[in-house]
Amino acid sequence: MLQCNRVTKKYMKMTAVDNISIDFIPGKIYALLGSNGSGKTTLMKMVAGLVKPTSGSITLSGIPIGVETKKHIAYMPTESYFYSYMSCADIGKYYADFFEDFSIEQYNNYLNEMHLTTDMKASKMSSGMMAKLKLAVTLSRDASLIMLDEPLNGVDIVAREQVINTIISKASPERIIIMSSHLVDELEAIIDNAVFIKDGVIVSHGDAESLRTASGMSIVDQYKRIYTY
Repeated sequence: MLQCNRVTKKYMKMTAVDNISIDFIPGKIYALLGSNGSGKTTLMKMVAGLVKPTSGSITLSGIPIGVETKKHIAYMPTESYFYSYMSCADIGKYYADFFEDFSIEQYNNYLNEMHLTTDMKASKMSSGMMAKLKLAVTLSRDASLIMLDEPLNGVDIVAREQVINTIISKASPERIIIMSSHLVDELEAIIDNAVFIKDGVIVSHGDAESLRTASGMSIVDQYKRIYTY
């Protein structure tokens, strides 16, 4: 279980995440929803151990976020984070050196499915190709927590279904999957839980079907209601 307990992150006078408490349960796919600047990415980076909370605590299976938990967390940021000289083959070797749970065989299978080749240079890729590459390398880890920040960014409408099916294939009773996206309509059919963040605060969260029943609205319509100013 991933537990966030009264987590706050401040940058100077700006509060990016404000006193968030929430549990994420294995076996579930979560959508982390919110407009730009709502706090989604900051929360993910704190869980990944890349940013330290100003206050509060985050634990994975009871272990405070740190060096030990990084072994069990696969995080895909929105940014391109590969060195310019790297080919897809180089990236696979790089990940294999860093993470014991990384599967080169699985990685090569994903590359093939996404029509990428090992000799392709990351620096020469389009935004859509880069999105697929980041997804392939992240999902090739056997992590207990997978976090994908805007996994559909730059992916054309034809390829989105394949990307979504690839993500679903990683779901298991022992694994937590958390995704953030502005393309709420693309995620609604596959998520178990929705978490709405606005101005650094969780304004609504819960089982997706329960949220639909209680509000009489789809997740997409709830998103529009919450984020329409």
